[in-house]
Amino acid sequence: MKVAFVTPELLSLVRRTNLAGVAESLTQALVRAGVDVRVFLPRTAAVSLEILEDVGEPVEVSVQDGRRPQAFEVRRGMLGELPVYLFENEELFGTRHPYGDEEGPYADNWRRYALFSRAVLESLPALGFSPDVLHCVDWSTGLLPVYHEADYIRERPKHPAAKAGTFFSIHNLAMQGSFEREILPHIGLSHELFRSVEGVELAGKVNYLKAGAEFSTVLGTLSSSHAERIQQKDRGYGLEDTFMRRKKELVGITNGIDYAAWNPKADPYLISGFGAKDKDPVGKRKCKTALQQAMGLDAGPRTPIACSIGRWDADSGFDLLAEILTPVLERGVELLIMGTGQPDVQQRLRTMEGTFMGRCRVVHGYDAQAAHMIMAGSDLLLLPSHYNPSNSLFAVGMRYGVAPLVYTRSGLEDLVIDTNAAPDKGTGFHFEPYNSEGLMEGIEGAVKFYRNPSNWKALLRRLLAQDFSWESTAAEYLKAYRRVTRRVRARMKES
Repeated sequence: MKVAFVTPELLSLVRRTNLAGVAESLTQALVRAGVDVRVFLPRTAAVSLEILEDVGEPVEVSVQDGRRPQAFEVRRGMLGELPVYLFENEELFGTRHPYGDEEGPYADNWRRYALFSRAVLESLPALGFSPDVLHCVDWSTGLLPVYHEADYIRERPKHPAAKAGTFFSIHNLAMQGSFEREILPHIGLSHELFRSVEGVELAGKVNYLKAGAEFSTVLGTLSSSHAERIQQKDRGYGLEDTFMRRKKELVGITNGIDYAAWNPKADPYLISGFGAKDKDPVGKRKCKTALQQAMGLDAGPRTPIACSIGRWDADSGFDLLAEILTPVLERGVELLIMGTGQPDVQQRLRTMEGTFMGRCRVVHGYDAQAAHMIMAGSDLLLLPSHYNPSNSLFAVGMRYGVAPLVYTRSGLEDLVIDTNAAPDKGTGFHFEPYNSEGLMEGIEGAVKFYRNPSNWKALLRRLLAQDFSWESTAAEYLKAYRRVTRRVRARMKES
């Protein structure tokens, strides 16, 4: 399998959003799985060649920019075992960041990424690479599937690009790349494509994310439940009709976590290691005792510890938790809170910490050692966000034997099985309705389950046995890629 992975970010070279980490972790996992995957990346400001090894001489690629040609120099280098192609153009990318600066998004982002998409497709013969799949990510690569179909499959069937299929990943549905329709002739698209059904139009504008979702061979999103949810009315950020029409080509794949960085069996921050193969979770109990001592909590191996890690705002659901801090602590639960928020929230938490000495501890900011210790020693991970299917913290929690508590329709419900509904299969807990009372009932249900040692021990084993590694994620992407190639073969037979 040969894959051209097209992305605006890659963690070791340029990071502006979480996409950078996903892009690098996934491509490296694909390399380990034996896939010939190569990253295609615009060389934006601060991207240094020094990070890459074996950097070759540039290859020049020319594409049409309106009525004039636009040249890119493409350099190949190695990031470990991962080949990376950097597309250099001083005017478009060389002195600028991927999306914008402190003043906001760049006004010509429509042009920058249209030309980058064209350059990627046109570069394949010069680079001697004929991929099976062109994997595009988010709005910045959304025009690539359109160009692929219109300019290569239809007009240049012998070009390497025409022999590939496209897979379009939606990482952030809220950022869509929406621009005025006047750009159409400047990006080389016919006005016939400015339509809502099987076109690039949404709400009267050219929408790059919609373009990718409409024209890709197969498209993917963050999980199975997310794939279903975004087809529902008012759930797909305006693209519900597109996702509904394309539901047979829509797949949900959960991002992995770094099992080397998060490995309780060999975690340097822990007093004792533990893992899925342990007959008795002695190491987990030792980590709990060490956590209570380090955080100044009351000792007690049978006292449940609940933790919250993340932003102290409404987007993370922290507003619900803030309303019930006192009743939670009054019910014999110890609470650890790590994160950041506004000064008034910080002050309130400090007051709560002082009121419940030995029962509540607040860690402002992010501390890696504390985060690992909290995960290793806690029993319950509070994730009360209304909707956040991309939150991988639940998988870190499971890796460390912490049961996640999530909202029933958060986008994580198919990944965290409700133990109260399925005691023998559960991997966490659900709560509803989405209010402080619902969250309180969810915590009480989890604590009640915790009070039965044999049931909790069985849950702990199931948690530790879950596999959310990038290797597992890469295997799911390989399945999706095979769906792409099957459709390409069917298309070529028809032609």
